[in-house]
Amino acid sequence: MSSFINESEKGLSASEAESALDEQSLKALTFVQNIVREMGMDAEVTVAPDDGDGSPDEIRLEIEGPDAGKIIGKKGAVLEAIQYLTTRAVHRPGSPRRHICVDAEGYRARHEDQLSEMARKLAERVAREGKVITFDAMSARDRRIVHVAIKDITSVRTESSGEDPDRRVQIIPANRQ
Repeated sequence: MSSFINESEKGLSASEAESALDEQSLKALTFVQNIVREMGMDAEVTVAPDDGDGSPDEIRLEIEGPDAGKIIGKKGAVLEAIQYLTTRAVHRPGSPRRHICVDAEGYRARHEDQLSEMARKLAERVAREGKVITFDAMSARDRRIVHVAIKDITSVRTESSGEDPDRRVQIIPANRQ
């Protein structure tokens, strides 16, 4: 069975660490561990330590190991599917809904950083040239990253348009209607 001891629980036995997790976190952890095992992947699933980036009600799981790249899939598609299935398995009607984030080898963090940086550079270009830039279609998560990355740049604004799965973000000069 994969390890599930997070950084704040080092030094505890596996059973002590298991009892330190709340019911939803343990359910999410066990679910992802089972998926990884059934996929035949050489990887461990752990509860990620709180690094201050997420919200306090977030369950963050990290997959690490030799096969973690396979678990990410093309453009993160397999990782996204595992996260979706985990969310569906853990949340039950009437129970509090907590955001579940499943990452592999820091893929999501790297992707978010790269997307945020690209959005800021494109926002500067829009402000400088006065031309609208439209991103390719992207997921709701990626659209949110773009909106948040440039929300404090007063010379531009963002809008999402279209219908899923072809919904796109536009960066528009602030003085343009």
